[in-house]
Amino acid sequence: MVMQIPSNMILTRVRPSIYLPIWACVRSAVSASTAATDNFGHLITVRCLLGIAEAPFFPGVFFLLSCWYTRGELGLRMAILYSGLVVATAFSGLTAAGVFSNLDQVRGLAGWRWLYIIIGSVNFLLALCAVVLLPDFPESHTGSQKWLFTEEELRVANQRIAMDRIPQESNRSVWWGFQRAVADYRTWVFIFMLICNHAAYGFNYFYPSIVSGFGLGSRTITLLCTAPPFLIGAIASLFISLSSYKRNERSYHIAIPMGISVVGFVISVSTLNGPARYVASFLYVTGCFAANGLVYSWAAGVLNQTPEKKAVATSMINVIAQLGNIMSPYFFRDQDEPRYLMAMILLIVFATLSGLTCLFLKWDLTRANKKILAEAEADGTEPRLFSH
Repeated sequence: MVMQIPSNMILTRVRPSIYLPIWACVRSAVSASTAATDNFGHLITVRCLLGIAEAPFFPGVFFLLSCWYTRGELGLRMAILYSGLVVATAFSGLTAAGVFSNLDQVRGLAGWRWLYIIIGSVNFLLALCAVVLLPDFPESHTGSQKWLFTEEELRVANQRIAMDRIPQESNRSVWWGFQRAVADYRTWVFIFMLICNHAAYGFNYFYPSIVSGFGLGSRTITLLCTAPPFLIGAIASLFISLSSYKRNERSYHIAIPMGISVVGFVISVSTLNGPARYVASFLYVTGCFAANGLVYSWAAGVLNQTPEKKAVATSMINVIAQLGNIMSPYFFRDQDEPRYLMAMILLIVFATLSGLTCLFLKWDLTRANKKILAEAEADGTEPRLFSH
């Protein structure tokens, strides 16, 4: 996690079409090497290396998207990116079911070892393709834009992003961007919102165990049943982001899904009926994942005064927000199975805090927009307002 901030600072000065695929290849190789671990020490070493190797990817891709798309457009694109994570989570259960059923002990390797080998190999090949397909920044003439875009298209791309900054500031050093990102209180509001959001979907790590507690069938059936809620969540995320894009609205499109997730958690703590709790899981899986991508795009739009500030702020948000992912596994204690009452109550609390923080930020940005409008009216200039 700590590597994400310096990685994004470096990314503003190098070619993303080379930098990101190289790290993706390294990450894939390290992930596949997990299959060779034989003891706890080996596993910890590989996991540490994996954390370093995968650190540049998400904040780097997030920043690169924000360099090509305006604030209004970014939400839908982030939803598409984030839906990839949701779909991957859905298919991880299906993939695991297939591997454990067909490859366990093939050539003397356990099924989990084959799982790492297969996933790592596929990711490595896809990372190589990205070297050819991934563009660099709009102002450059390297990467895939050499053959994907005309000079006029690149000029328009640069102009769109420059006009979209609020307020516009000249580009500065990376260190200046770091200082501005840290000093902006809205960076910390977004961080708190995402900590709560990440903590609220702590069920993600234990979802197969949660579904197993529903008593729906064998291990294979349990793994298969983990997929549908995440697939529905991916579809809902796209529709909610499309609605947010068309209405140019962020806060309600985040707060309402978080409210839906609260309903799902409440149902889960209110009954021991397995099918009812499985249906409730559709609500909290869909609600949490539908909201998450929009928070990232909203942050990139609010903190976009310069590329340097945006790069640091977005990586800071992603890094520190992982505290939610760190604490949430401790909510699920073995003695609380299968209901996980304490965990579900804590997830209700964090989902509620995330929604309330979102509404506070809407109020704050509404107040800021009134000030911007007043200043623009006095100066006779065109106002550029925050999206909320």
